[in-house]
Amino acid sequence: MRRTWMALAACLALVLAGGASAAASVTAPAGQAASAVQRLPAADGPPGFWWGSDSWPIPVTGSAPYSMPRLGGAYGGYIGMTGNWLGCSGPEHFIAYSAANAAQAHTNFATYHKGIGRGAYWFMGGPGVDPHWNGTAAEAYRWGAQQAARALIDIASGGGIDYPVVWMDIEIPGIGPATDNGWNTVYTSPCSGVVRQQHILASIDRADFNGFFDYITAHSTYKPGVYSAVPVWNSVFGSTSASPGSPGYIPHTLEWTYEPETASLSSAPYGWCLNHGSGACAQFFGGVSRSSGNALMWQWSGGGGVRNGVGDFDQIDGARHP
Repeated sequence: MRRTWMALAACLALVLAGGASAAASVTAPAGQAASAVQRLPAADGPPGFWWGSDSWPIPVTGSAPYSMPRLGGAYGGYIGMTGNWLGCSGPEHFIAYSAANAAQAHTNFATYHKGIGRGAYWFMGGPGVDPHWNGTAAEAYRWGAQQAARALIDIASGGGIDYPVVWMDIEIPGIGPATDNGWNTVYTSPCSGVVRQQHILASIDRADFNGFFDYITAHSTYKPGVYSAVPVWNSVFGSTSASPGSPGYIPHTLEWTYEPETASLSSAPYGWCLNHGSGACAQFFGGVSRSSGNALMWQWSGGGGVRNGVGDFDQIDGARHP
């Protein structure tokens, strides 16, 4: 993910053209396989960790069971965008999804008991892109719940997901029409790009988060989780977001991070640290550390300005199965 590279979306979307729903072309699951806790990876380590990918396609080739390109071992999972808050025309309206990778991850999971299968994330809109913005926590909560409801519809239309987490993608993309996705700025309308108000209280942002979280919990068997990183999370919820009492303090929430990242696939991580365990380590946010049972995934290469020439590569701790 990490939308600083979304200027590529217009041309990359041509690869994925053929349906409005992200998961519509994926075959429905044949049934849930054994828990990820029971599966051991073929190449990644320590035991319980899997290589995986997200968003735009990566070249997973050959026959099943499928292997992770450039790294070897099992292709351990795929997380695709099931939808987003954008209702705008043009390149901003995109679905970063690979039906092929989703099907390959599902086959490895359901047939060969490898990896965590296919999962989904929703590209989240902050309160500032709510078309009914009125500055209240109640409206922000409703907006978050509305997005969660649409995410569940999109997931169901594609036959469901294997990995039982619906991820909120909370980031500052840096592209129009809303360069911060409405987390720090209120716009006159979702697609206008015209600023109405420059500041949003962190408590209002948290109400949006809570609306999504609570709706997923109350209306599905899935668990809500959040994809973000320390700099983005702090820019939305404040520098004390890892402190108890802060609106950004979420120590009991499932997390997926993308810091630090590397363009070098030869510096692949072992566990939560790059360069086979000797390099920089994953940084989670909002009071969660990599030793926490809520630290589940890490996009360690391919996002933002550290593209590796292949795609988004993820490290997944399957032993911490949600």
